[in-house]
Amino acid sequence: MKKLSQILFSSLLLLFILISSASSKEIIIGKAKVIDGDTIKINSKSIRLFGIDAPEKKQKCKKFFLNISFLSFQKEYKCGEVSTERLKKIIQNKIIKCISNSKDRYKRYLAICYLNKLDLNKWMVKNGYAIAYKKYSKKYVLDEQYASKNKLGIWNGTFMQPEKWRRNIN
Repeated sequence: MKKLSQILFSSLLLLFILISSASSKEIIIGKAKVIDGDTIKINSKSIRLFGIDAPEKKQKCKKFFLNISFLSFQKEYKCGEVSTERLKKIIQNKIIKCISNSKDRYKRYLAICYLNKLDLNKWMVKNGYAIAYKKYSKKYVLDEQYASKNKLGIWNGTFMQPEKWRRNIN
């Protein structure tokens, strides 16, 4: 009898945990308006792409344009605008599905967003238009390493971490 009540209690506890975790997820589906490289809006809901940090709209980076022997020349460009435009280009007014588990301090949904089966957060990092936001998640670290190794996007030059850039402008 004691063993049966332990099994029943364990089963009920597991069921409660499963129901609690499932109910905290919010799925948001619709056409997205791109705000910047890591923020979109669907049906008036503001969504921050979880686990990534993109250059801010007004942020500038430098990219290599000429390498001669031991000399490298860089020119400045608007990497924040490039990041925003690349996200707009891949989304192109298509239906996006975002899965959120929580909100940030600005009441934005923190979500992983998909275009069909393509993880947009991952795509932004892997192509060098955003970095893995390691402060909050390690999910996209390998994608960042890939972009860095292949000198994609912002990794083809020098840039300030977006979080540090935000602190420096205020």
